[in-house]
Amino acid sequence: MQSAATRNEQVGVVGHNNITDIAGEQGVSVAETDVAGRRIITEAVAGQVVGQYVQATPVMTSQVGAVQQNAITIGEALEATAKTAGDKPVDQSDAAAVQAAEVRATGSNVIIPGGLAATAQSAAAHNATLDRDEEKIKLNQVLTGATAKLPADKAVTRQDAEGVVSAELRNNPNVATHPGGVAASMAAAARLNENVNA
Repeated sequence: MQSAATRNEQVGVVGHNNITDIAGEQGVSVAETDVAGRRIITEAVAGQVVGQYVQATPVMTSQVGAVQQNAITIGEALEATAKTAGDKPVDQSDAAAVQAAEVRATGSNVIIPGGLAATAQSAAAHNATLDRDEEKIKLNQVLTGATAKLPADKAVTRQDAEGVVSAELRNNPNVATHPGGVAASMAAAARLNENVNA
C-alpha cells in the first residue's frame, strides 16, 4: 500500500496530507495466509481488495539422523554481514547487493520504502557526500536485525548468491567483492545450505 501511495503522490493524483473518511470509517485491512510454502498477502480498503501479493516462505531442510537443521536464510546471511563487515561504510556496491538480496528474499522487484534496500541506498548516497569514514553510515547500522526487517525470507540458494555477487561486482569500480561483505556472506550461506542438503 505504501508503494501505491508513494506512486500516486509522485504522479500528483493525491497530496501527502489528503485523507478521506472511507479509510477511517470502513477500515483498512491486511491479511496474510500461509499456503504450501507461500504467503499470500491481501490488502483491502473499505472491504475492496486493492492488492494481493504472493511471497515465498522460509524453507526448512533436514540432515540425515535425528538432528533437524534449518537452512540459512537471506536475512540471516545479511545479519552475518553486519557482524563480519559491520564497520565498513555503506557504498553503492553494498546497496546494490542488499537490493539484490531483498529482491530474491521477497520475490518482488519493488523496492520497499523504508526496507533494507531503500535504507542501504540512502546510506550509500549519504556516505558519498562525506569524506571522513567516522561520519559515514556503516553496514551494521543497516543490516542488524535484517531477518525481522524483511517482509519475507527464504533459504539462500546458489542462484541467489550468484545474483548478489553479480550486483556487488557491477557496482564496484574495482570490480571486486568485499571480503566478509554482502556477496561473500551470501556465497558462504549458499555453500553451507548445499552441504546441509547433500
